Amino acid sequence: MSETIENVIIIGSGPAGYTAAIYASRALLKPLMFEGEEAGGQLMITTEVENFPGFPEGITGPELMDHMRKQSERFGTRFVRKLVTKVDLSQRPFKVWVGETMYLSKTVIISTGATAKYLGLPSEKAFANKGVSACATCDGAFFRDMDVAVVGGGDTAMEEATFLTRFAKKVYIIHRRDSFRASKIMADKALKNPKIEVLWNTAVEEVVGDKFVTGARLVSTVSGEKRLLPIQGFFLAIGHEPNTKMLGGQLKTNETGYLITKSHSAYTDIPGVFACGDVQDHHYRQAITAAGSGCMAAIDAERWLEAQQA
Repeated sequence: MSETIENVIIIGSGPAGYTAAIYASRALLKPLMFEGEEAGGQLMITTEVENFPGFPEGITGPELMDHMRKQSERFGTRFVRKLVTKVDLSQRPFKVWVGETMYLSKTVIISTGATAKYLGLPSEKAFANKGVSACATCDGAFFRDMDVAVVGGGDTAMEEATFLTRFAKKVYIIHRRDSFRASKIMADKALKNPKIEVLWNTAVEEVVGDKFVTGARLVSTVSGEKRLLPIQGFFLAIGHEPNTKMLGGQLKTNETGYLITKSHSAYTDIPGVFACGDVQDHHYRQAITAAGSGCMAAIDAERWLEAQQA
């Protein structure tokens, strides 16, 4: 057990966590960040980031995270590259465990992010950033005048497919059933788009390619008939899972598990505990919005600490 009671412990890294660390450290709160075993979040597996302000020529995801980390370190953030295994938010100071080691803190900022759901095919990982993506908004512009496929049947899949028609020559929606679970308005918009073709009752067996994706092996869920679909882009739109298991259900979440924060703030339902980034944002899921919410979390934590001392 650490005898020190920290002002702020930040759980998770990525653009939200690092931005929270920059603001908290500049406020002289000396934050302690648990980055996780793979620091930097989802951007560490993103090659080109072209929509983050300040980088007109673009920047790779790992480079952007390295810049943010160094900036927060410059102001005094301390880092532990380990995974938080459990927390106790029932009383203050809050308790945070890494294995058998316990840390104490007056406030906690949770920025553990969310993980895109994949089909579980080995080829998905093999072609990650080589044609396979879980974010059309992030990567759609790289597929100009190409044929691409979107896997899914919910609102996210409809949004992603419709967005991709701005760039792609043809967009296939691959869905294993004969009807969408998406809202009628979203489904109708996709179905009426002349660039979109729906492959009903179809599952993906494998993503194929050489250095980059060249196609997907499909199988009919009705007849079992197999075929190869020539595509250059393969987009997963089957949802994300917020990384909240170590919280043990101590904070309020919505129906899909995202942490609920109070309107226009990073406050959770437990005073002194704040959340930012994709762990509480199921709508935008962008590096810039995550960074913005990290700023909010740090400022909220600073002001909450000041109020406790008043």
